[in-house]
Amino acid sequence: MKPASSAGSDQGPLIAIIAGEASGDLIGARLIRALVERTGGRMRLMGVGGEAMAAEGFDSLFPMEELSLFGLLEVLPHLRNLRRRLDQTADAIAQARPDIVVTIDSPGFNRRLATRLKPLGLVLVHYVAPTVWAWRPKRAEKFAAIFDHLLALLPFEPPWFTRVGLPCTFVGHPAVEDAVTTGDGPGFRARHGIAVEDTVVLALPGSRKGEISRLQGPMGQALSMMAATRPGLRVVVPAIRAEADRVRAAVAQWALPQPAVVVDDAAGRRDAFAAADVAIAASGTVTLELARQGVPMVVVYRVNALTGAIARRLVRVPHVSLLNLVMAREIVPELLQAEVTADRIIALAAPLIDQPAARRAQAALLREALARLGGPADDGLKPSARAAAVVLDLAGRRRRRLS
Repeated sequence: MKPASSAGSDQGPLIAIIAGEASGDLIGARLIRALVERTGGRMRLMGVGGEAMAAEGFDSLFPMEELSLFGLLEVLPHLRNLRRRLDQTADAIAQARPDIVVTIDSPGFNRRLATRLKPLGLVLVHYVAPTVWAWRPKRAEKFAAIFDHLLALLPFEPPWFTRVGLPCTFVGHPAVEDAVTTGDGPGFRARHGIAVEDTVVLALPGSRKGEISRLQGPMGQALSMMAATRPGLRVVVPAIRAEADRVRAAVAQWALPQPAVVVDDAAGRRDAFAAADVAIAASGTVTLELARQGVPMVVVYRVNALTGAIARRLVRVPHVSLLNLVMAREIVPELLQAEVTADRIIALAAPLIDQPAARRAQAALLREALARLGGPADDGLKPSARAAAVVLDLAGRRRRRLS
């Protein structure tokens, strides 16, 4: 992709978007849809994204999965390639001179990229505020020195940045904006031989290699132990396509009375969520997807031991789930690091599996959390539309300065 400079172009603004992992890819895809709607398609795009952005017509400079690394020890073996991709991205943007650069999450890569681009005088916007309220608050000042604007997903985030001079707009979380597309739960059960009275438990060990390798073991042990005493318990594992083979290989080792059903396509995933009664899920955006479908859950997360030890010294919040953070209390049970054992998972998941009243109680709290995550209710806009409005306004100001 070799887009020309957009200064004065009648094709609309040239917008660079950089996403580095699956959650950012979804946010980027929603942003693209909102930009298309607001401009009538009169714009051009460049940058890095995944399969969700590709479905919106986005052409990535290279496979986004090369950036989808998390944790100190996970990143170290890939530093040379990351530097190469950083150089490639910075060079492409420097050549194209877009009207605005929108980096989405992945602060390690994107902050380095923005630092490289800062001397070019481009408009730099970061989407998804770094969690300075959880750890390393000094990062707010570092972001203020690089970026021109920040788009925040959580209502309590803007003051952390505006007080150090970085304009910040609370736009809401894009994962909650779309009308809930309910899949065909009964059809899914019928296709996979799951009876109406069976209890379907979703197992979601994550979207990254490291997450899957660390969580699939205790998750599988817990489900196998619960299924052994509950004949009607069926396990379904929605996977992203890029990691589907890895997930299938892991799940094949689980000692379940009946094999787990693994799905890796969008329609199958929607149907699986519609068929589900309970979920055991890695912390991440998928918890919002579950909440929107009204699926009660237990959240688990485990990083490399060294990364975890460092985090314990730095992290200052009691929860990792967005649902718990926005409610300022634990509405979704969480297990972290050494707590992620089969016995602990069973202790938290069994009540949800066995007691419909417990599922209804959590579902009610999930609805309240989602309402808070939707953003300001007085403008009638969806989160991605708010983000697109800010992006186009800033891009338009630059075009006017250069015209």
